[in-house]
Amino acid sequence: MDVITLARELGRAIQKEESYLHLHDVQATADADAELQDLIGQFNLKRLAINEEAGKKERDQDKLTTLNKEMREVYSKIMSNENMIAYNEAKQEYDKVANRVLAIVQQSIDGTDPEVADYAENCTGSCSTCGGCG
Repeated sequence: MDVITLARELGRAIQKEESYLHLHDVQATADADAELQDLIGQFNLKRLAINEEAGKKERDQDKLTTLNKEMREVYSKIMSNENMIAYNEAKQEYDKVANRVLAIVQQSIDGTDPEVADYAENCTGSCSTCGGCG
């Protein structure tokens, strides 16, 4: 089997992994949450309004302060939504798996024995600044 075929096999295995499936389930639930989607829309509109006001030559600092306060309030509501909380937790769990897979593949490409290659929590992803994994 060539390396590309093995990479596709790995891709299929990742898509069957429990944390991947769970992430997609909670993402679908969050996407279907009308209240959450409305809050996200409000947040995006506030952010656009802030960018627009900040880009003006004669910006209104009071307006910017108010918009920032409103945006933080909406953000707080988003982050306290049960479906967003579930999504963030599932994303963190999936990211742990994805980071390990990526680290093992990258380190193997760089010549590390695949049996010992792994992800280190403090990994920045840049091997040039790395003090070594594990």
